[in-house]
Amino acid sequence: MRKIVILTGAGISAESGLGTFRDAGGLWARHRIEDVATPEGFARDPALVHRFYNARRAQAVEARPNPAHAALARLQAAHDGEVVIITQNVDGLHETAGAQNVIHMHGMLSGALCAACDARWQAPLAMGPGDACPVCAARAARPDVVWFGEIPYRMVEIGQHLDEADVFVAIGTSGQVWPAAGFAQQAARGGAWRVEMNLEPSDITGDFSETRLGRASEVVPVWVAEVLGA
Repeated sequence: MRKIVILTGAGISAESGLGTFRDAGGLWARHRIEDVATPEGFARDPALVHRFYNARRAQAVEARPNPAHAALARLQAAHDGEVVIITQNVDGLHETAGAQNVIHMHGMLSGALCAACDARWQAPLAMGPGDACPVCAARAARPDVVWFGEIPYRMVEIGQHLDEADVFVAIGTSGQVWPAAGFAQQAARGGAWRVEMNLEPSDITGDFSETRLGRASEVVPVWVAEVLGA
């Protein structure tokens, strides 16, 4: 088990108070995905999109890592092989827990992006349509997050890690969002053992060698302890 590649989704952060877009009553439940998480939605109403992500950013700042985040950071520090963490989450909780070199395939709430020149900078807590790019001065600032219809970041690098994985683990993912939904199949082609950890079987549970059901804060630390023999 030399190289472990881990994909995390919204389910790992749910116990830190950050809901998924399928949760009832949360931020996502009050908005259509097409209005707040697509380039077209941003073009139609940038003020709405900024208000939505300002609220998400404020939530993320207050959130704290849970035992699942801590366990993965421990695994990365203690495993005698390589541990690569890829996340669909934009909250930064893996780093807060101590993880290193996390691949944020969907960007981060803490980042800002210029839609005009692609410059990136640290996002303030609140952004608005009038915010100017510090590089080109265009009033085209947007959150540096990947929206539906856009290509996730670092896909070539992610593909290389999946091809090299001895073990691939998916934690808190629904198996409904591509291209991440195809990661288990890609890892399987390279001979990796595939482990799914989720509250319930995902839409792609058949792509995994093993499924462990339960809260991430419970099942992830148990699995990490098994891997580390402690």
